[in-house]
Amino acid sequence: MQRLAAWFASSLAIRLVKRWPGLYKALNHRIRVPSTIVDLDRSRIIFAKAFPYMDYAYVVINRVLTQGMSEEHMIHIVDLGSGDSKLWVPFLKNVANSPNGPPHLTITCVNNNKSMLEEMSTRIQKEAEALDIPFQFNLVNVSLKDLSIDMLKIKPGESLAFVSVLNLHVLLAEDDHINSHFGLNKNTNNVKDCQRMSEFLAMLRSFSPKLLILVEQEADHNLRKLVDRFVEGLHYYSALFDSVDTIFGGSYSLYEERVAVEQMLGKEIENMVACEGFEREERHERFGKWIVRLTRGGFRPVRLWYDIMKDSKRLVEAYGADGYKIISQKGSLMICWHDRPIYSVSAWTVLLS
Repeated sequence: MQRLAAWFASSLAIRLVKRWPGLYKALNHRIRVPSTIVDLDRSRIIFAKAFPYMDYAYVVINRVLTQGMSEEHMIHIVDLGSGDSKLWVPFLKNVANSPNGPPHLTITCVNNNKSMLEEMSTRIQKEAEALDIPFQFNLVNVSLKDLSIDMLKIKPGESLAFVSVLNLHVLLAEDDHINSHFGLNKNTNNVKDCQRMSEFLAMLRSFSPKLLILVEQEADHNLRKLVDRFVEGLHYYSALFDSVDTIFGGSYSLYEERVAVEQMLGKEIENMVACEGFEREERHERFGKWIVRLTRGGFRPVRLWYDIMKDSKRLVEAYGADGYKIISQKGSLMICWHDRPIYSVSAWTVLLS
C-alpha cells in the first residue's frame, strides 16, 4: 500500500503547488518522464490483459448485444471510446454464426487517439474478411465532448447500439471550483444535473437506439468536497492496488507491466485529487446515480438475461484466481474484488413516452 499512499501524497502536493501557477508551470516543464513510465493507452492494454475485470465486462457486453440484436439484418454499433479490438472480435464471431446468416454490421469507433483507431481498424477488418461478414468500420477521431450527430453517419433502417466502456463520466466535468475546498460535505446523495451530460444523452436518445450499454467505475469520485472524494478514492483504489499486488506480487520480470498499471491508476488519482473544474475528468459515480442520470435522459434499464449472469460467473470460476466475483445489483452486474464492487455493467433502452 506504500505505492498507493505515494500517489495520494504526490497528488495533494501537486494540488498545493497549483495554487502558484507560475511555479507549477516551471516545475512541470522541468519534469522528465522516466523510461519505465509508458503512455496511458499502452497501460490500459496491459491492464486489460493482466486483469480479468474487462474480460468479464466484455463477455456481458457481447452476450447482451448478441441476444438483443439476434433478429436484426442491419446492425450499427457505436463504440464510445474503448478503442479495444478485444471487445469486438468475439462479437464478429457471434454475428458470423447467426442462424439466419450474418447481418450487415457497421462498427463506428469514437476515440481521440488516431493511431489506436487505425490499429483497431486493421485488426477488426481483417477478422471480418476472414469470417466473410458484410462489414463496415468507421473511425471518428474526436473526444466524446466534441462528438456531434453528423459524425456518426447513422443510416435509416439500422438497428443501433451505443457502448461506453469507462468513458461516459468525463462528460460530467464542469466549472465547479467554488465547491472544491477541503471541507466535509453533509449530503453526498444528491445527483446534480450536468448540462453537458444531459445534452449528450439527449443526442444519443434522438437516434432511438435499441441498446445503450454502460461500463463505469463503481465509486463516488464526483463529490464536490475534496475530503469526501479523497476518502472514497482511498477505499476504492486500495482494493484495486490490492488486486495489483495479488497479480504481480514481487516479480521482477513483470516490473514494467506493474509500473504501467500503477501509472494508469495513479493518474486517475492525481486527476481526482489535484484538479478541479473542467480539468477534473475522473468523475466516477456509483450505479445508483447513473440510474438517475439515464432515467432523466429518457432511458430505462434492460434486465440482463439470466444466462448472461451464469456465463459471467462461469468465467470467474474458469479464471481460477481468488478474489474476483460477480454479483447482480439493482439490474446491473457488479464486477468485484472480494466484497468491493469495482466496475458496474448495465444495459439500457429508450424510455417510451
